[in-house]
Amino acid sequence: MSDLRIRAAAPDDLDAVLAFWKAAAKGSSISDDRDGVERLVARDPEALLLAERDGELVGTVIAGFDGWRCHLYRLAVHPGRRRQGIGSALLAAAEERFVRLGGRRGDAMVLTGNETAHHAWRAAGYAPEEHWRRWVKPLTE
Repeated sequence: MSDLRIRAAAPDDLDAVLAFWKAAAKGSSISDDRDGVERLVARDPEALLLAERDGELVGTVIAGFDGWRCHLYRLAVHPGRRRQGIGSALLAAAEERFVRLGGRRGDAMVLTGNETAHHAWRAAGYAPEEHWRRWVKPLTE
C-alpha cells in the first residue's frame, strides 16, 4: 500500500470526483452535483478524502464531523481496484480524522440492497443498527 496516497480533495478535483462516483459508487444523492460538493469542500476542506494510486483516483470517502457525530458517506472504490485495501485505508484515514477532532463513534450511510458494501463495512468493524431509521425530507426541489 506504500504507493497509495490519501489526501483531502481540492476544488480542482471535484469534476473528477463526480465522474468517479458515477462509475464506482452505488446509487446517487441529491447532493451529487458540483454545487453540493463545492459546498462540502468549502465548509470542511478535510471532509472529502481521496485515494490515489499512480496519480489515478481509485477511492473516496466523505468523513463529516459536525462536532457531535461522525458521519461516513460515499465510500467508493474503483471496481477494478477493489479488494486491495483501498477502502480500508480510506476508513482508517477517516477514523483518524474523527479521533483527532474528538469524535467517539462513526456511522455510515449504506444502501440496504448493496450487499457488497455490507461485507466491506462488516469487515471494517461496523454493524447495522436495526432499531434506527433514516428519516428524510428534501429541502429543495
